[in-house]
Amino acid sequence: MMLHTKKSAKDKAHEYNSSISEQFKLIRTGIDFSGIDENKQVILITSPESGTGKSTIASHLAVAYAEKGARTLLIDADMRKPTLHKRFSKKMLTGLSSVITGEDTLEDSLQKVTMSTCMLSILTSGPIPPNPNDLLSSKKMAELIERLRESFDKIIIDTPPVTIVSDALVLSERTDGTVLVCRHHKTLKEKAKDAVSQLQLARANLIGVIFNGTKNAENYYY
Repeated sequence: MMLHTKKSAKDKAHEYNSSISEQFKLIRTGIDFSGIDENKQVILITSPESGTGKSTIASHLAVAYAEKGARTLLIDADMRKPTLHKRFSKKMLTGLSSVITGEDTLEDSLQKVTMSTCMLSILTSGPIPPNPNDLLSSKKMAELIERLRESFDKIIIDTPPVTIVSDALVLSERTDGTVLVCRHHKTLKEKAKDAVSQLQLARANLIGVIFNGTKNAENYYY
């Protein structure tokens, strides 16, 4: 005799979260194996357009690396529409832009995120500047990334959509790899091609594409 039990909302939520966690472990492994001969220490996350879930992807990827034991930093470099401070309930006004301009020190701006499975650091966007592109392409930003390389094993940088503004493009040369986030039923083929072309023109090291928003992803593992 088989006994069928109805799963509680808590059990379903646990299974859902476990499924998401496993998917990001696979993504993490894919990134790690994409450069056996070169360390992908600083990874830039962007998208062809807004609404693809790139900030969510960046957050989950940072958590996946932190769970592996890597000293992980998540940077909100989307100074136009920052969201990571809300996601992790952290201060926004002491962050990346204020560190670049010298208004705040890096030590005072790094914030800790403690979870049940791991701990990571976050550098929020800071005050929204009138010239995000100028800040991100500055010598001080380049120096900041090099300084952060000495303190963290993995640095995940969330940036604005690549076909809307050039912020991701000016940062791509400072990073070790770029991941493009597209969304099922949203990202048009031509928009994705345009994003890839722009990244290639900027000589970004495109690691791959994450196709977000699909259902029954476990059916496609093999």
